[in-house]
Amino acid sequence: MLMKLNGVNCWRDGEFTVQDVSATISSCDGSVPVIPADHCFLFPGFVDVHVHLREPGFLYKETIATGTAACARGGYSDVCSMPNLNPVPDSPEHLAPQLEAIRKDAVIRVWPYGSITVEQKGEALADLEGMARDVIAFSDDGRGVQDENLMRQAMLKCKELGKILVAHCEDNSLLRGGYIHDGEYAAAHGHRGICSESEWGPIARDLKLAKETGCAYHVCHISTKESVELIRQAKREGVDVTCETGPHYILLSDQDLQEDGRFKMNPPLRSEADRKAILEGILDGTIDMIATDHAPHSAEEKAKGLEKSAMGVVGIETAFPLLYTYLVKPGLLTLERLIELMAVNPRKRFNIPMTEDFSVWDLSKEYTIDPADFLSKGRATPFAGWTVSGENLMTIAGGKIVWQK
Repeated sequence: MLMKLNGVNCWRDGEFTVQDVSATISSCDGSVPVIPADHCFLFPGFVDVHVHLREPGFLYKETIATGTAACARGGYSDVCSMPNLNPVPDSPEHLAPQLEAIRKDAVIRVWPYGSITVEQKGEALADLEGMARDVIAFSDDGRGVQDENLMRQAMLKCKELGKILVAHCEDNSLLRGGYIHDGEYAAAHGHRGICSESEWGPIARDLKLAKETGCAYHVCHISTKESVELIRQAKREGVDVTCETGPHYILLSDQDLQEDGRFKMNPPLRSEADRKAILEGILDGTIDMIATDHAPHSAEEKAKGLEKSAMGVVGIETAFPLLYTYLVKPGLLTLERLIELMAVNPRKRFNIPMTEDFSVWDLSKEYTIDPADFLSKGRATPFAGWTVSGENLMTIAGGKIVWQK
């Protein structure tokens, strides 16, 4: 069937123009979709290169079905799913259950990662060659590869296979039982802190290895000012490196912490100086893309305070409204630049094809974030109660309506 959007602000080639847009789509019930699109915005399908869909192995946290439904609501047409699953996708045999679940239940495109090491234990390389055809890249997200020589071997193999190595950078020897940032809040409230060097130290090591091996290297969820500067300098030196950060590292610092598990994630919320450096890294192009690190857990797992709650928060349904409201509306970032960070740059780096998928947003709609309304099984977000502008009216992926308000 044919859907027509009249007078929609349409993103094309890096800018917005008012156009009438027609699209051939199908709906589940055969009805003709009607959208009051005047003065709305049509965005290309967003891409998140860092989500946790939890299937197989942890279906009580999230499933392919619930996770991709939440992604569609957030305006995403493509997401890359992290490998901390059971079984860990460290071989074609162990990858197969995830591929089957994606084929069966995903409402958008899901691009799985293969793990770097066997069972993500950091002791031996996984079967990278055997999985290369079916994965977007390789990562041990959730765990840093501690051994420098093993990381060098992984980079060399990824270089040979033409795959990106995606690194969770964390030095276990520097954690010392910490669970929030080692800053003023931790000191004032008697919490054990995680130092910034536990992140930027491994980044510095890996950047040297990436320069040595020529591997395409991508850094997950950077959160410190030192990480930004290291990557900025490496880019100047011609290292093939990109990086991501998350909405919570842009909009929050440890000054915003509360004694609640919904403020606990890894890496943790850092200092205000770190937050400002992250924003500067976005503005000057050091940071290439925004990824949510959507990490759902059960209510019980997130109800144990800062010390004992599981690490991770959800964010796939709130990312665009938050960033539009608190970056674009105040004039800190242009809308065009935000679309580059959320849709264009991830596709370019991870070789995810540009498609005709899109979402339609009413940017005038104002509401309060209420986790009870989420489609994700996860409810833990530090942004509960925040007022935002921007509501997704419809997402089209693969020629089908996958979300409609």
